[in-house]
Amino acid sequence: MTGSSQIRIMIREAIREQTLIQQIARGSTKAMKMFYDTYSGYLTAVCTRYISNEEDVKDILQDSFIKIFKVADKFKYRGEGSLKAWSSRIVVNEALKHIKEKQKMKETNLPNWNLPDQTDDVDPDFDDIPITVITDMIRSLPIGYRTVFNLYILENKSHKEIASLLSITENTSASQLHRAKGLLIREIELYRLEKKTL
Repeated sequence: MTGSSQIRIMIREAIREQTLIQQIARGSTKAMKMFYDTYSGYLTAVCTRYISNEEDVKDILQDSFIKIFKVADKFKYRGEGSLKAWSSRIVVNEALKHIKEKQKMKETNLPNWNLPDQTDDVDPDFDDIPITVITDMIRSLPIGYRTVFNLYILENKSHKEIASLLSITENTSASQLHRAKGLLIREIELYRLEKKTL
């Protein structure tokens, strides 16, 4: 694909996203349905990174779509994928609001023997592990660990930002992340061990 044809595709995509969101802002139900059909799968995946209960996911997504449609006029196009990124931020914020309302963000303290020995803050090695297995491992983390892990690793938030978002201390955020990584490392080791014995 040549550079000029890539530029044409990017321009078409920019016009498509801006037109779609402008039509939503004007109240077009057809545009809302098109947006839902295009982005609901992706936004469901974003939501399930934070929320494991299926009914809660449905409620949060419904609230998120209502909010997206209400504030569509606030969207600013900032390049390819900006509509997807803007929408996912709304879903993440709605998921965090749900977690805080349910007061599930208390620090989980597991006995130390549940965690691998980690002198350094080692990142889990997900190489050769299917994405569905990785997603299940993250979703099985206690809610506090999962929320901090997702915000830090997937949303690139700092511990200061996470602390502010979740009304916790920076130390609690760092501790939750450390323990999340420890649990994931343990799960990865168990997964690989099971694979070897099959």
